[in-house]
Amino acid sequence: MRFEDAVPWLHLHRLTGGGASLRHLLEQFGSVEAIHAAPRAELLPYFDGDQTPVDAVLAGPDAGQFEAERVWLDDPSNHLVAITDPAYPSLLREIPGPPPLLFVRGAAALLSAPQLAVVGSRNPSHGGCDNARAFSEQLTRAGLVVTSGLALGIDACAHAAAPEAGSQTIAVAATGLD
Repeated sequence: MRFEDAVPWLHLHRLTGGGASLRHLLEQFGSVEAIHAAPRAELLPYFDGDQTPVDAVLAGPDAGQFEAERVWLDDPSNHLVAITDPAYPSLLREIPGPPPLLFVRGAAALLSAPQLAVVGSRNPSHGGCDNARAFSEQLTRAGLVVTSGLALGIDACAHAAAPEAGSQTIAVAATGLD
């Protein structure tokens, strides 16, 4: 997604905290554009009557508030994938409560490939890291893509093993850059 197209999504993601609140607004209004164009009276119930976020929605996004995201999206390895995007993983869309936005590092096409999510301790033992690398190396050779949230520790060990085995890896976060 180009930065210009991402700004309305990022704006609502930040105002709602993403997740269920943004998904609920999308279900009700159909698109981010329709949310931004909705009448105040229709938005208020979704923000528990709080005028401040409703005022922010009605004022519209200010691209200057998303400088970190712009810089991040300028890197061709980084992608923002909305739940309405055909690149959004179809199986993820089917779970209860799928995240409305995915912040992706790596080839976005890998989102539809068979994957193995690797998560674990941020402070692993040497043996734990060795095991994560060994599992990831063997499983990527079997055709799986190593996927994680790009955390330090076990996640990083698993990611490092994939390219060494001649495979690709991808990191996905639904909560944003921070």
